Amino acid sequence: MNNNLLKFTFSLSLAVASLATYAQTPAPNADPYADNANPGATAFPLAAPAGVDSGASRRALEGAANTGRFNASRWNYGDRFEAPPGASIWNPVKAKMLEGGKVTAGTIFAATDPSTYCAMANAGYDFTWMEMQHGQRDWEYVSRMWRTCPHAGAVPGVRIAYTDEREIQHALDAGALVLVVPTVDTVEEAQEIVDWTYFPPLGRRSNGGGQAFAREMWGTVPGGYRNTINDNLVLILMIETLEGVQNAAEIAKIPGVSAVFAASGDLGNFSGYRQGEPDYERLINIVHDAAIGAGVRLCGALAWRDRPDFTCFQAGSETAAIARGARMELGELANTQGNVAAGPLAK
Repeated sequence: MNNNLLKFTFSLSLAVASLATYAQTPAPNADPYADNANPGATAFPLAAPAGVDSGASRRALEGAANTGRFNASRWNYGDRFEAPPGASIWNPVKAKMLEGGKVTAGTIFAATDPSTYCAMANAGYDFTWMEMQHGQRDWEYVSRMWRTCPHAGAVPGVRIAYTDEREIQHALDAGALVLVVPTVDTVEEAQEIVDWTYFPPLGRRSNGGGQAFAREMWGTVPGGYRNTINDNLVLILMIETLEGVQNAAEIAKIPGVSAVFAASGDLGNFSGYRQGEPDYERLINIVHDAAIGAGVRLCGALAWRDRPDFTCFQAGSETAAIARGARMELGELANTQGNVAAGPLAK
């Protein structure tokens, strides 16, 4: 056998071995039965005996880290889901925020077609702001759009409708990396949002699966999705009411909050004043002070990109972007339609 043939045979063997290893590596998932690789034949040596009170609530099993009578409030959380040492941030929005850069979001308000979504996701924004508070679509459409181009330049983000476990779980399990929550009024509401957003030990997010775990989404991120997503999520809480302003400083200090958003429109709606008036500007400045005091990012409308200390912004919708783009493309030929004297298009 000549040297070239030996090299080829060796390379082929390595390739076959690599494929075999890959085939044996389970896909990342949150299947509760994934640990039972051999159903019907797996032994459970530490399981309670059939029909017998094991006394587990009163005493620990041998070798357990948590000893004594079971007490949830004193539980020492295990290391199963710890991020690997030196794990890198893989969400570009989180990385940019940590560096102090200005982050932009393109709003997806009406689109349900993946091609429109993907065009916005590759238009230059840092994340897409899927509008689920005021938009009319449902989560099935959102999931489909996100998985069509999951690794576009702008990562999936969403403003949910309300502070609810179901809404938050739908958003995150579908793959959202930026979560925006509107009308946060109290510390209690903010803490509940953090609870549903983050996996234990920081929060109480259920490990139920979803397309976020799939290889096509975040299943192959360094360190694993479940173990690193708490460090990569961006949570933005919107301050929109007078009560929210009053509690903004404490809301911003809650661990897990990445940014507070001074809602330009609704702070006017709830206060009765407009931008530039002292009463309105006072509200914005209070939210500003809350962000600075807590060391979190300060967000607002894109029109405030030059306002001091604002570093993340909501830009316009996909329909507005289409209109702006068409006007730029047409230039002097825009709105030069012909005139007719009759019919519904007569001017």
